[in-house]
Amino acid sequence: MEHSGKLELTWTNKHLRLLADEEGGYTWVPPSDYRVAEVRLLHDVETVGETRDDRLRAKDNLLIRGDALNALTSLCELPELAREYVGKVKLAYLDPPFNTQQAFPNYDDALEHSVWLTMLRDRLLQIRKLLAADGSVWVHLDDTEAHRARCVLDEVFGPRGYVATVVWQSSQTASSETGIAATNDFVLVYAHDRDVWRRQRNGLPKDEKMLSRYRNPDGDPLGPWLQGDNGTAKSGTEASRFPITLPSGRVVRPKEGRYWAFSQRTFELARAENRVYFGKKGDGLPLIKRYLSDSSLTTIPTTWWPASDAGSSQEAKRDHLRRMFPDVEPFATPKPERLLHRVIQIASNPDDIVLDCFAGSG
Repeated sequence: MEHSGKLELTWTNKHLRLLADEEGGYTWVPPSDYRVAEVRLLHDVETVGETRDDRLRAKDNLLIRGDALNALTSLCELPELAREYVGKVKLAYLDPPFNTQQAFPNYDDALEHSVWLTMLRDRLLQIRKLLAADGSVWVHLDDTEAHRARCVLDEVFGPRGYVATVVWQSSQTASSETGIAATNDFVLVYAHDRDVWRRQRNGLPKDEKMLSRYRNPDGDPLGPWLQGDNGTAKSGTEASRFPITLPSGRVVRPKEGRYWAFSQRTFELARAENRVYFGKKGDGLPLIKRYLSDSSLTTIPTTWWPASDAGSSQEAKRDHLRRMFPDVEPFATPKPERLLHRVIQIASNPDDIVLDCFAGSG
């Protein structure tokens, strides 16, 4: 038997579209239905601060009140908006309903899976048009729908689109109501092409712990340098086990099963430039110095974001919402500013366009 096609997630009414009503419900309709196919105009309600005239309003920051899909379609299709946004959004951050099958005071988070998947897919298709060639989309979820959302993202952005899954420690306390307490969320990161995105993404500033590894025990005039282990590595070849004569006169090789972490040529050049440290008495295994002044002050982002670095939901409630709105019961799972700061820092630069199409209350 011959097989054709590609692996994909399928669901009820996948070929249809959703028509939203004002009560938060949905009706399945064909893609050609004018109620989902039409492009909505944007009507100005008010302006804040300095703004451009109506002809150039698309160059201003915009807060759009309405259904996300209608807003995204308008950004893609209305000529004055499309000129400013299609293919130019550097970062899209999505914090959609998690579909936890619970009812919150702010909204009902209990959609049928096929409705939730269609809702997400249709918005991702519009975001793909808006995204710059080196842009990225970050989809924030918990484990209720994250595995299904990845299938949809794979389908929309293709096999070269997946960048990483960030695990954020959303809570530092454990609930006793579940068998295993969930203390993390996921942020699925996709791009048009992960290799293109990787070459231009930003690093994160080195923290105090990383910087503390740079010291200057020998008073080197070039300043602090990275304190390593002992100049050896776990893997290598016999050529990486050459003898080295220390300043003390002792001849050393790596112990059995270890290898020098540098080639003989690299070592000889570093020694000639006085960039090798042999310990205080000149009798220690050699370390080739890597100076703080020569290194980048940023580090490669990782997929584990602890609350100590990126904040937590408790922090967002305590330090942000309750201080700003002391008389209002805060949303159950708000995102802290430190989390969004880190996403924006990695994935965009000053003056880039950032899109959040699930802004909720704004």
